[in-house]
Amino acid sequence: METYHVPVMLDESIELLDIRPGGTYVDVTFGGGGHSRGILERLSDSGRLFAFDQDRDARRNLPDDPRLVFVESNFRFMRGWLRCHGVERVDGILADLGVSSHHFDTRERGFSFRFDAPLDMRMNQRAALTAADVVNKYDHAALTRILRDYGELDAPHRAAACIVRSREQHPLRTIDELVACVAPVTPRGAESKFLSKLFQALRIEVNGEMEALRMMLEQSERVLRPGGRLVVIAYHSLEDRTVKNFMRSGRFDGLPEKDFYGRVRSCWQVLTRKALTPSAGEVERNPRSRSAKLRAAVRLDER
Repeated sequence: METYHVPVMLDESIELLDIRPGGTYVDVTFGGGGHSRGILERLSDSGRLFAFDQDRDARRNLPDDPRLVFVESNFRFMRGWLRCHGVERVDGILADLGVSSHHFDTRERGFSFRFDAPLDMRMNQRAALTAADVVNKYDHAALTRILRDYGELDAPHRAAACIVRSREQHPLRTIDELVACVAPVTPRGAESKFLSKLFQALRIEVNGEMEALRMMLEQSERVLRPGGRLVVIAYHSLEDRTVKNFMRSGRFDGLPEKDFYGRVRSCWQVLTRKALTPSAGEVERNPRSRSAKLRAAVRLDER
């Protein structure tokens, strides 16, 4: 499990969930199972945990525990699957977003520019769209939008132009081919940062990550009981901004709705005034945790 993915800010996230021993909880990003095990340790025999993961490789990490129900699905379908299991409300939802160490370290999955491999990047290996499809089929405008919105590249149109020119010669099928084709616009001395942003943008598009996050957050309003906790760990500014805005206002644009008297209408009370970040010791033990930001909120009583 530890080699698959090291759970980030495990103690902090479990504490913020404020687990009731007999409660029902959801881990929407099972992965290596580290956070799920932390929840199970605090549940009584009557407690339940629903764990979601769209990557079938995660099944190898399942503990033999009758209180755990594993759902091999994207968490965008959380509410529907819970209702299929007869569950309307839960006591807490935990999301550890981003990519697991397993994905980055498995060459053939194509998530890391450290290895040459097919341009894949699918978290769900049954999905149709791959990174190769994006770089070879999207037009210049669409590629520019993705690299700007999801990668936050300084000059996304230049990288998009390199991709379009290269694929006119031959399709881009591998990581090395993609890295080579954007070499003319890759800043010297900042290659890793540039490629990280480029790969992040493609990965988010391939997996529909931002849409899935927004769907999960919206469903959490209906799924959490009053007093239930929502705990989210994000790894880049797009995710964190979305989570922060939603917890503060119930909206993704961050603009709160107000009543006649100017009072903010929101079903959330934020528990983390500022996002929590990993300790220096945790970052030293697990360098991949360094960009993590943890936010939590409690679902208020029904109005």
